[in-house]
Amino acid sequence: MSAPANVAERLARQARERPNEEAVVKQSGLEEFRAVTYRELEDETERLARGLRRAGVGPGARTVLMVPPGPEMVALAFALLRSGAVPVLIDPGMGVRNLKGCIAQVAPEAFVGVPKAQAARALLGWGKATIRTLVTVGTRLGWGGLTLDALRAEGEKDGKEKAAAAWPAPDESNGEPSAIFFTSGSTGPPKGTVYTHAILNAQIDSMAATFAMEPGQRDLATFPLFGLFGPALGMTTIVPDMDATRPASADPRRLVAAVERQRATSMFGSPALVNTMSRHIAEHGVKLPSLTRVVSAGAPANPKVLERFVAALAPEADFFTPYGATEALPVCTIGHREILGETRRATGEGKGVCVGRPVAGITVKAIRITDESIAEWSESLCVGPGETGELAVKGPVVTPAYYRRDDATALAKMRDPADGKLWHRMGDVGYLDAQGRVWMCGRKSHRVATRDGTLFTVACEGVFNAHPQVYRSALVGVGEAGAQAPVLCVELEKSAGNRERIRKELLELGAAHAHTAGLREIHFHPGFPVDIRHNSKIFREKLRPWAAARIGVRP
Repeated sequence: MSAPANVAERLARQARERPNEEAVVKQSGLEEFRAVTYRELEDETERLARGLRRAGVGPGARTVLMVPPGPEMVALAFALLRSGAVPVLIDPGMGVRNLKGCIAQVAPEAFVGVPKAQAARALLGWGKATIRTLVTVGTRLGWGGLTLDALRAEGEKDGKEKAAAAWPAPDESNGEPSAIFFTSGSTGPPKGTVYTHAILNAQIDSMAATFAMEPGQRDLATFPLFGLFGPALGMTTIVPDMDATRPASADPRRLVAAVERQRATSMFGSPALVNTMSRHIAEHGVKLPSLTRVVSAGAPANPKVLERFVAALAPEADFFTPYGATEALPVCTIGHREILGETRRATGEGKGVCVGRPVAGITVKAIRITDESIAEWSESLCVGPGETGELAVKGPVVTPAYYRRDDATALAKMRDPADGKLWHRMGDVGYLDAQGRVWMCGRKSHRVATRDGTLFTVACEGVFNAHPQVYRSALVGVGEAGAQAPVLCVELEKSAGNRERIRKELLELGAAHAHTAGLREIHFHPGFPVDIRHNSKIFREKLRPWAAARIGVRP
């Protein structure tokens, strides 16, 4: 079936084909669930789209959407797309300073949010010069605008006065966005990634093909963006009772209850959430036979966590750890059997983390490492077979630009003169093996340049993470580039024993490999600072001054 011009048509199509099937189910506590059918979701989306157009939120209107996951958030997201507006999704937990910068960057014309978000906007002056339309999902206080009920009423009025609403066919020839999704800001200030309807459609189709997502499946979606894939594909999206900005703190009992009570057949979870859930599974002997597919992304897979989690699954179930970014997703994928049966051994030897083979339609190459921009793609940029370079990808899911950030776009994109398409520089270093698999060795910006050579974080950390008492580690460089002192920060398992014994064993592990033999500074950290979105990407920039203080030098 061909992809529609406007992604919102996918929801209308599903409503026609399965009107009485559950589209979204929202959990409250352990036992309570509220379900919305496809017909109900489509009717709500149409009402809200009409209401938005009457309120002046039409084609091109950049609209910040700050509503927790659930039926309201899904309906509003599709309604914005249907009205031709440009939904802007920003993680609310990224901090006041980052939120202010993101909103200033996009200069939104409308703001749709819960009372807490509206209060923060009013108090801190977010978008004061540009926002003209406010919609409050909940109780409206003194900031004006419409409530969600009032928006529905406007939509009902429009429906009585007019025939079926015309959906604006997106004009993507001028490079204007259809949606803006902000990066997590784990390696610098968050950037607004431009999406078009064509890219959204390509992403939905690629996810469906890669992970066999089909109508009738029931998906536990613990990440808001992934909660939009289900309604577009005819799946039931189950929204758990959790704070989406703090996945590591999710209550595993509620997650297990959602899987069991709703007979979930699939789920998506960040590595931190999967870790929390896996510990509960191991401690209580939980089994989750209904799950046939688990997808976890956002940071390299931890084999120890994989082992704990798959113990709860049926033997035929799959656990995938795809690789990608806000700017290009999905890029590669690999399953737990290949990780646990083969690649974990190489990871423990310091060869990086295998992120699998490129998905259909995606090309991955490793190019010479540089911090400079590269305007034009050339095969001469590529490094030799098995050599570590910066990973670059090309395909239909590659986004064109960062919104109003020409500097960042120039550093991340390369135009291919052969067909005019774009390559995206992932910002990760890695290589391709003889089987065509991609191995990730760390972030380019995190590489440690010592007097003896360059160390890549993930490739070094894998050696030490193999220790059974190590939860995770982070290599940071202290001092000037080219003469940095490498320091390994280690976060231990809660059950870890004598630290001096563990330090000695870690030094022995490092000494067994040429690239880690020189790592002698090992310091134990109580708990790494991590990103808001997945609670899994380590903020090495924040660890650097901590590490510098431990060895008594300037960061």
